[in-house]
Amino acid sequence: MVSKKKDKIGVVILGSTGSIGQSTLSVVERHSDLFRIVALSANRSIDLLAEQAHKHSVTKVVVTDASAIKDKEELSSLEWTTGVDGIAEVVADPEVDIVVNAIVGAAGLQATLSTIEAGKKLALANKESLVVGGPLVLESLRKCGGEIIPIDSEHSAIYQCIKKEELRTLSRLILTASGGPFFNLPAEQLESVTLQQALKHPTWEMGQKVTIDSATLANKALEIIEAHFLFGVEYESISAVIHPQSIVHSFVEFIDGSVLAQLGSPTMELPILYALAHPKRVADSALRTFEPASLPSLEFESIDEDRFPMFWAGVQAGRQGGTAPAIFNASNEIAVEAFLKRQIKFSEIPMVVDKTSMSLGVDEVDSLKDIVVADESAREVSGEVVQSIRS
Repeated sequence: MVSKKKDKIGVVILGSTGSIGQSTLSVVERHSDLFRIVALSANRSIDLLAEQAHKHSVTKVVVTDASAIKDKEELSSLEWTTGVDGIAEVVADPEVDIVVNAIVGAAGLQATLSTIEAGKKLALANKESLVVGGPLVLESLRKCGGEIIPIDSEHSAIYQCIKKEELRTLSRLILTASGGPFFNLPAEQLESVTLQQALKHPTWEMGQKVTIDSATLANKALEIIEAHFLFGVEYESISAVIHPQSIVHSFVEFIDGSVLAQLGSPTMELPILYALAHPKRVADSALRTFEPASLPSLEFESIDEDRFPMFWAGVQAGRQGGTAPAIFNASNEIAVEAFLKRQIKFSEIPMVVDKTSMSLGVDEVDSLKDIVVADESAREVSGEVVQSIRS
């Protein structure tokens, strides 16, 4: 249902100051005849949030971390709220048709649940919602209805390939991974890589956290868990391959042996536009840049377990189920944060995650509280592991 004011689609962007959020604003700006921003949210980037609100004529904003508001004058011309209650309030607004969840990390789960409970279409960039809370999200969808359109390029690719197919005809999902900046680096040199090197992704422009996750391939493990819940495919039928050119975003194999793939230039604006406009397609000359004759050779390689231990640890956590994915995700978030702060080496990220996982038991997930407890415990233990490495 399109919101009342118009014939424009009302959009909320959660995490508007991050990479996906800013890309979404660019897409909406190019298609202002179709979309209208109803509300924006940010965690702590108050100045940029206010700037975005004024530029896009948005009056409603949410600051999820209330402690970031030092001077209320910064938001004096806006209707502002804080925290998860503020998120729940804006996504339930009758003017809202679609919510883009671009919040980083496990913090995005509550926003996903609030959106589904409000009966709104969810354009999901926050893969952690399904990683840590997949069973809860699926149960909420069963109870409340609603629709999730994935924004991650790999899942958008799969979604487009299987849109008109019956799920029972699927045989296998194959996600692609760029391999990050260190794919060809000799393993012994990983000990000495710098933060600057790790943040220099060869094909994608992304936020810092997901760029590091791409370098360790933790992101691909998270995406396999996400695909399991999004498409209802068992883990043994989901795999990933290294594809350095980032042109093929995923493959879908069917029971008759046919394989479909979605290709495109490496830009997040394409899956964002697809999610916003779904089920229609919208013309966008800025994104029509595909020239087959000028493409480099397309290469595919298996993922090396020794080079990418985070990938295999994450997939194992997904297979184990319960709170294991939440523990993996939380410990990875803490380890990546420590690396970004130059507190640990790049090569020590897997150590933090491994020691945390070994220290904590895995429980069943029956409620949001189970996930919160596992998340908090993993963060506490991971923090202690980081401190032990530093000392």
